[in-house]
Amino acid sequence: MLTPNMNYANLKDSYLFYNIAKKTEAYLSENVLVQKIYRLGIGDVSLPLCSAVITALHRAVDDQANKDSFMGYMPECGAPFLREAIAAHYKSRGIELETDEVFVSSGASDELGDILDLFDKTSSAMVIEPAYPAYVDANIIAGREIVHYHASEADHFAPYPDDSIKADIIYICSPNNPTGAVYSRDKLKAWVDYANKNGSVILFDAAYEAFIEDEDIPHSIFEIEGTRTCAIEICSLSKTAGFTGTRLGYTVIPKELKRQGMTLNDMWVRNRTTKTNGVSCIIQKGAAAVFTDEGQRQIKQNLQVYKNNAKVLTDVFDELGIWYCGGKNAPYIWIKCPDNMSSWEFFDYLLTNIQVVGTPGVGFGENGDGYFRFTTFGDTEDTKIAAEKLRELLRR
Repeated sequence: MLTPNMNYANLKDSYLFYNIAKKTEAYLSENVLVQKIYRLGIGDVSLPLCSAVITALHRAVDDQANKDSFMGYMPECGAPFLREAIAAHYKSRGIELETDEVFVSSGASDELGDILDLFDKTSSAMVIEPAYPAYVDANIIAGREIVHYHASEADHFAPYPDDSIKADIIYICSPNNPTGAVYSRDKLKAWVDYANKNGSVILFDAAYEAFIEDEDIPHSIFEIEGTRTCAIEICSLSKTAGFTGTRLGYTVIPKELKRQGMTLNDMWVRNRTTKTNGVSCIIQKGAAAVFTDEGQRQIKQNLQVYKNNAKVLTDVFDELGIWYCGGKNAPYIWIKCPDNMSSWEFFDYLLTNIQVVGTPGVGFGENGDGYFRFTTFGDTEDTKIAAEKLRELLRR
């Protein structure tokens, strides 16, 4: 008889955003006169793709209608034109990459799960919590030991490593989802030194790097000395360029990254050529437009809208003296719930009083209880209204 992967039985019964949706639906069914919910919870973008990307996508679609320009299967690791564009983007920031150290993917979420194929299931994974829930769930499915490393308000939710705690795989997300915390150069250097000393591999989630404004905050872990022997970087165009529905990301695996005689770059080439047929040519053409001068100019205009949303919200929290991190250098704002409310108590309080929906911090790890996440990806006018509602309610 076939035996299923019994590790699935160890997953939590319900998903964070499923619970949010059910609570919201129940509230609306009981309050039929409520006409609008102000959603500051799920981190999906609200602005359309920029015109440079749309033009490139249309051109790529037209190319598929002509025999001379038609393209079928794409290279499994990514089209050379896009890999070269991404490598050039890194070079503009002073990071030298070989083109074949860049891998094109269908998005960071997919890659963060797939990349675990590189590691034996006996390896342990450290998740710095509060954290994106998929980090934990992907490793539970793989049957891997998980080390829950708790960040806190005291370290501004971006801790240094603890030499007494060991793990083979280390997840670092900066700017962080959900807390909006960013890791300084000295903190990243400490983690790089820790990884090299212990033979660990850092999985660096850089999905939100485009929101970084401060010059002293690294956009890439490869800005830190020593990373080519201990780090993999996974990035995405979802929030950078609005590709949440279009789906494209990229992964950097240096050739110097080796463990027990195995080169992880070569392993990933073998994995991709076995498990994928590459990302759509049309989508890759659209993605390449992001890295042009005009594409960069246009996506920065969109990003500024979300940054302005963040300021609208953080101005309220500053005025009311509510502790938070994020908002600057990140699209997420992580606040401390007032009056010692739990995360779900605060969720209910906002929903029932002002129809604002955010995300309970406890959904990102047990040490997230008592905190709450707001996103800044919403409609500008809705964000302003929600901010005013928050000001009036929390002032009480």
